[in-house]
Amino acid sequence: MSSSAPEVDGARDIPPWARLALSRAAVQVLADQTGARLLHIKGDAVDPMIRPEARSGTDVDVLADPRSIPALHRTLRAHGWTVYSTFRFGSPFEHAQTYAHDMWGYLDLHRRFPGIGLADQQAFDLLWSERTSRQIAGIDYKAPSIEAQAVLLVLNAARAGRGMPSFWTDFDPSHRTRSEALVGRLQAQVAFATAEGSLEMFRGRRDYLLWKVTAQGGPRIAEWWGRVRAQPTMGQSLRVIAQAPLVNTDRLARRLGHEPSRREVIMEFFARGLRGAREASSAVLRRGR
Repeated sequence: MSSSAPEVDGARDIPPWARLALSRAAVQVLADQTGARLLHIKGDAVDPMIRPEARSGTDVDVLADPRSIPALHRTLRAHGWTVYSTFRFGSPFEHAQTYAHDMWGYLDLHRRFPGIGLADQQAFDLLWSERTSRQIAGIDYKAPSIEAQAVLLVLNAARAGRGMPSFWTDFDPSHRTRSEALVGRLQAQVAFATAEGSLEMFRGRRDYLLWKVTAQGGPRIAEWWGRVRAQPTMGQSLRVIAQAPLVNTDRLARRLGHEPSRREVIMEFFARGLRGAREASSAVLRRGR
């Protein structure tokens, strides 16, 4: 989840590890009913060989077959899951939509994984073709191969600005070789280089700036320009440009504690513009020193 979420009321008396296991199973049951293909990622879905920490995580993360997301969304809503944050406003990569359930907690439904440059459907099909089978709470589910899990952990660490995960040094050489080959097949070289500390080798790539700002920080205007440059087509770049001035109503609702009124959205629009202007001015002054 891109931002911390409050505890769900119905889950307070359930041990976190038990709630997470039951939540993962519940999500998979709904996916099976819908006919949706899911790959479970992160947390306790990661192979213990490369899991960086013993803790199992705080929410369920799944990578979904992009074609099945509309039907899965309807099924989740019909079974008590509400949208907490949307694809549009969830992150600069617009990669996941977060759902909340009174009993099961939080679900991050990914349509893509940040750092993978291959088209969403092609990337999912590639990862699905090398899937592994696992079980939790008596329910069978699918996870990426151990090599793919390793790549996803590295890309996730790059996005968080943490560098290479600790497991990578001791990763079995044959697994590591296959993981490195998979990086190329997924067109994930720029994000992988970010974790390795060799991002500057990719200065000419369209997603270079976005990963530089993501991993190292920077003003919002740099992030938005990075998002514009990272888009594969002119049409998608124009869409991002048009979206840039819009208020993140998901974030505003969480800050206010209620759905924002039209007046509150308008006030935030102008406040956001002032913050952006201040950031831009500060960046110019720092560059001039």
